Amino acid sequence: MKRIVSISLGRHEQDFKLKLEFLGRPMSIARLGADGDPIRAGELLSHWEGRCDAIGIGLARESDVVGAERYTSSATQAFLRQPRLVPVTTGGRLGDILQEWAVRHVQVSLGHYFNNANVLFFSGRSSFKLAQTMSEYTPNLMFADPLLDLGVPKLLTSLGALERYSRGAHYVTQWTPQGALKTPALEQWRHFILRKALQKATVVVAPVHLLDEFGLEELAGKTIVTATVNDERIAAFAAKGVQMVVDAAPMLQQHVIGPDLLDAMIVAALDKAPEDLLEDDYLEILAGLGQEPRIVYPCGFRRVNRFAFVIHPLSQEYFKKIRPIDMLSQVSPPLFMNSLEKAMAYAPPFVYSRVTGIVSPTGVEAEGWLISVGGTPREIMRHSPEFTYRRLLAAAAMAKRLGAQIMGLGAFTKVVGDAGLTVAKRAPLPITTGNSYSASGALWAAHDAMLRLGLIQIDHDGDKVPFKAMVVGATGAIGSVCARLLAKVAREVYLVSPETAKLLALKESILLETPDAHVFLSARADKDIAAMDMIVTATSGAGKKVLDIMQVKPGCVITDVARPLDLPPSEVAKRPDVLVIESGEILLPGEVSMKSIGLPPNVAYACLAETIVLALEGRFENFTVGRNIEWEKVREIYKMGIKHGMRLAAISGVNGVYSDDDIAKVRTLALAARANVGRRAPPSLPQVGAGDTAVPPVRATVRAPAVGRQTSR
Repeated sequence: MKRIVSISLGRHEQDFKLKLEFLGRPMSIARLGADGDPIRAGELLSHWEGRCDAIGIGLARESDVVGAERYTSSATQAFLRQPRLVPVTTGGRLGDILQEWAVRHVQVSLGHYFNNANVLFFSGRSSFKLAQTMSEYTPNLMFADPLLDLGVPKLLTSLGALERYSRGAHYVTQWTPQGALKTPALEQWRHFILRKALQKATVVVAPVHLLDEFGLEELAGKTIVTATVNDERIAAFAAKGVQMVVDAAPMLQQHVIGPDLLDAMIVAALDKAPEDLLEDDYLEILAGLGQEPRIVYPCGFRRVNRFAFVIHPLSQEYFKKIRPIDMLSQVSPPLFMNSLEKAMAYAPPFVYSRVTGIVSPTGVEAEGWLISVGGTPREIMRHSPEFTYRRLLAAAAMAKRLGAQIMGLGAFTKVVGDAGLTVAKRAPLPITTGNSYSASGALWAAHDAMLRLGLIQIDHDGDKVPFKAMVVGATGAIGSVCARLLAKVAREVYLVSPETAKLLALKESILLETPDAHVFLSARADKDIAAMDMIVTATSGAGKKVLDIMQVKPGCVITDVARPLDLPPSEVAKRPDVLVIESGEILLPGEVSMKSIGLPPNVAYACLAETIVLALEGRFENFTVGRNIEWEKVREIYKMGIKHGMRLAAISGVNGVYSDDDIAKVRTLALAARANVGRRAPPSLPQVGAGDTAVPPVRATVRAPAVGRQTSR
């Protein structure tokens, strides 16, 4: 029977002994802890080398390869230089293979898990190969080598910096008097900097025993990549809120076998010296074990994906949310606000809000950042597309540094230029405009509103519902896909756009997809507007008047997708017998925490919701970019949204959420107006929800005023 011993610097309370068969050889293995004392480890080594067949030592590796250079560990070499009666190994080569395999296994099995993660290595020198692997998935690498080796309050942030540090660090340690780097003041400073680095990281690569001194504040929500994590440490990690542990070491008979012990077992079974083992030997043995790297969730399954979303001010009123600016605007001439608006267009992006608390019914969570760029729609349209591209790319670079895995474009940032195509090509992370879910949300809300209004009979005549629908801005990104989807269900669809050639091409495309569709074209909305039961406005007119609401049929449902709105509150107030809704907002799952974007708690605009859905699904790809939206993607994002608990939020208008009484009032007024056939114009009636004593007023606290609200579906 082969006898193998592992001598570790860990605690002796975790010692174990096993008898098993390995590679066809009966073996007796034991793990012996030296309680952090190298002298005690040396004594154990001397004692056991004549009493066993191979020894694994859980000390520093005998050498580290960083780039093209190899650096030896003098302490470990001292053990290995002495003549030994049996083979002795640190398992360094095997440990590299196991850790790299573990990271690649997680990346594949969990789907892009490490994409753009913020990864902290306690020692880049001893994990250089793993760092190279991690760099394939994320550029956000931090190395604590100068901090832990020399007490220098500096983290390295690239593989190149790590190589340069490694070439010079050993000179510093040779020149420094013994003990000079271990003073109490330096140790406290080192600990403080490392705590801050841990709080910033999402993934930590470190020997498991070095994490014992850190607690909930540093480790909560982290992913730990390490080896030899036993049940006791898993319980400790659970108490500290660790999200996931990736353990590269295999388990045999319910005990974790460290790389040094496993390597010693292989050496004894094959009767080879450690340096004579080939890569093929390791491949054959690891494949034969039939085990995968362990993924452990100490607090139960938890997966957190990260996103970013770009917002911008919709008008000068947005700047007045800052109290000093609001005060100045009241006493200064308009020139001040105009100058401020122009200056803010050049401002660098900044994080407006952190977003947390989004939890899918599948158990996956999403968190992210709202990043603001300073240009209003007027300034964005005044500058060239390249001007806005530069700001969006700066926002994308910021999002990547923060750790976002996908970024969405909001409001006019997704309209300018080629509607996200250029940004998607240049950005360092995937981009989506959110237009697929915006189209889905708009029709979702319009359908719900028509059902609640109850003025259309839903008895089907074949596959078509007997109503007439109009899309204003039909050649735009959202408008075109709304037109395609409405053509599948509405008896007649009217498409409005000043872009004549695009309208003709759009009709041809729709008829190829839906041959029985009845499609009518116009350059002006007022031509057919009086007969419409539903109108979707999806222009990019930046507040220009696109339709005359006074010509609209009583009881019509208007869904205003445009931002800024195509129908301002002053226009909506003229027609209390028409239901004007502001597209389809989405109710997010979970208890969402973020700064106000002008919506009730847990409610998001559809374009933001698309970014969140893609994050929850782990679909880190350019999902919706450009002006040609595929209706299949609209259907796909809708289904993904339902899967992750997205729901249509309460239907809202310019003054807030419509209650059932509000909608009943619109219905009553519409029926009365339709009954009076001879009347050419609707009566001057009070606005629904705005003071009519017969209808409860819409609470102001439900929805912030439309001015300055962020969006863009």
